[in-house]
Amino acid sequence: MFEYVYIYIYTYICLFLLPGQDFIQARIVGGYAPSPNSVKYIVSLQSSKGQHFCGGSLVHKYWVLTAAHCNMGVDQMMLVAGDYALGVYEGTEQYSKPHLLIPHPLYNKTTNNADIMLIKLRAPIELNRYISLAPLPTQNTGVLPGRVCRVSGWGSTSHSGGKIPPTLHTVKLPIVSTAKCNSSESFNGNITSNMICAGYSTGGKDACKGDSGGPLVCDGRVYGLVSWGNGCGDAKFPGVYTAVSRFRRWVDRIIYSSFTRCYKY
Repeated sequence: MFEYVYIYIYTYICLFLLPGQDFIQARIVGGYAPSPNSVKYIVSLQSSKGQHFCGGSLVHKYWVLTAAHCNMGVDQMMLVAGDYALGVYEGTEQYSKPHLLIPHPLYNKTTNNADIMLIKLRAPIELNRYISLAPLPTQNTGVLPGRVCRVSGWGSTSHSGGKIPPTLHTVKLPIVSTAKCNSSESFNGNITSNMICAGYSTGGKDACKGDSGGPLVCDGRVYGLVSWGNGCGDAKFPGVYTAVSRFRRWVDRIIYSSFTRCYKY
């Protein structure tokens, strides 16, 4: 049973400690492949060697929103917008290196609280028919339990992953109440007010390793970021997402203050 947060360690081992080993690409559990470039706001976070390890959402031509536990350092990252099949050049991709990584100051890697990060790009992404911005919810707006949302990514399609065509996958999931997610039969009080849960009581559909940081979209807005869990598709343990609406003011403050205040890089 692995938490999504372990993708950082897993990626590091695969990319840097085991040169010559094949890196396993995998995707959403229990989902399907959407039409190419239909999820226009999703971004692939890749290592400097071109290996996907997390997802993200383009929220401004210079900014990507993702999970804080996807922080591999500025020098180890490349961001790709407009992608669909990883490792295949389709002519729709745009590449940019990160200029600045800003994890939330309250991020706690032990509890996974405030698992959110903004990435400022060195060069802007051009918006076009393949790439658009991800709308965000207003501050502290919630999503009612039972509301069906959609999570997308290039993460594992099974508990063990496998060598499969690396196209984007997506799956629809209902929101689970915090009370149920925090019950003694599930996460037993570990879900904070900065998290939301989504999944079926029968299990089988979920985000998984490699989907971290990717968008959970409800009513056309990114309400969640893939954060952590207990296995993938387990009936007792829904996927846990960072509640983006809890951080909307922080996101706006970081993005728009950057145009009026100089950062010391």
